[in-house]
Amino acid sequence: MGTIHHHHHHHQPSSFPTKKLITGALYALLPLALLRVYLFSIPLNQPKLTNNTQTQETSSPSIPSSQAEGVEQRHSPRSPRCDYSDGRWVPDSRGPRYNGTSCSTIKDGQNCMAHGRPDAGYLYWRWQPNQCQLPGFDPVSFLQLIQNEHLAFVGDSMARNQVESLLCLLSTATPPDLVHRDGQENKFRRWVFHDYNATISVFWCPFLVKGIEKSAASGLNHNKLYLDSPDERWASELDRMDMVVFSVGHWFLHPAIYYENELVLGCHHCPESNHTEIGFFDVFRRAFKTTLKVASSRYWSSPASSEKLVVVTTFSPAQFEGEWDKFGACPKKEPYKEGEKEMEYMDAEMRKIEVEEVAAAAKEAAESGGRLRIEALDVTKLALLRPDGHPGPYMYPNPFADGIKEKVQNDCVHWCLPGPIDTWNEILMEMIRRWKEKSS
Repeated sequence: MGTIHHHHHHHQPSSFPTKKLITGALYALLPLALLRVYLFSIPLNQPKLTNNTQTQETSSPSIPSSQAEGVEQRHSPRSPRCDYSDGRWVPDSRGPRYNGTSCSTIKDGQNCMAHGRPDAGYLYWRWQPNQCQLPGFDPVSFLQLIQNEHLAFVGDSMARNQVESLLCLLSTATPPDLVHRDGQENKFRRWVFHDYNATISVFWCPFLVKGIEKSAASGLNHNKLYLDSPDERWASELDRMDMVVFSVGHWFLHPAIYYENELVLGCHHCPESNHTEIGFFDVFRRAFKTTLKVASSRYWSSPASSEKLVVVTTFSPAQFEGEWDKFGACPKKEPYKEGEKEMEYMDAEMRKIEVEEVAAAAKEAAESGGRLRIEALDVTKLALLRPDGHPGPYMYPNPFADGIKEKVQNDCVHWCLPGPIDTWNEILMEMIRRWKEKSS
């Protein structure tokens, strides 16, 4: 799977047909069964906390932004404008704050230790931003920050991966109570931490906009996306959310037909239809425009007293080095060093679209009164540097109990829990803290 992926990071943005073929080929390799396993588990990725989202993001992600803007800020460790996406993974002797035994909410396929992953080195790293300190996760402080409030995660299996990481981190202080569960595969769940009257929820909305997923049940072999309408499964609940984290991306790579104003706009990887092939970058951007616009307009119409926070966790690259169903698909045991791995064109582009749309929406929100804060949790670089953090073959229990097998399914997209994704939530905590300090 990964081998095909390497050839397209210098194409022009207009090279949709090439990209179409590559992604088409990639996803043709994944039988639907695995794709289901695979995308329900997609984890959420790395945080970028920016106070001035509008001005923050100009440099390319493959150039460390410290060169562009970090130098003069390095002297003020408490600078409110710390760019958390600019940093490096450094060894950390503390190790994880929870394990598969102490935390009961880990999705089976991400419980790497329990499934027999033999190496533990991937658990002993922490993210060190270049411009400031990133405090370790403090569950009691986090719960105090969201006391009497509702924090919702909305998206695909990366959103789920992030919320399950957060629940594990918090359960070291006090256990969550699952108060609502709806839909198969744990797609819609809500937990309450009663001591704090704090609510955390997850909503399965892999496109953010209205969509019909391909499935045997729907009889579709492609997705249908309605780019000008939000997915009401989250949008209708918005007035009951104080903070919302959006995390999507991987489902946009699948074959799809796109609609706007009830008319077909075009499609992605649909050789059997006579619709125009338009690729998915522009579609991804439109989906975010709609989402952030709806979040802004519906939040504005809510009671004037309440401040709201919208966070977008940026795209987390898939890291297959070999075929997804062969031994050694993501074999790394430690992080990449700075400069060792260049970001693929597609991953950089997905992240760039999110960062740009967040910046535009944040600027608009600030100009219209400032009760709504919109920020990017820019994790793409943090994620790129951690090829060692995925379940790989340990998505299933003890895959090599009978010796090494050549054929084995691998998850090189989601994150082991505990694992690198716990860091996204450390950054999220700082984002919420700064937002609270500023709004009070």
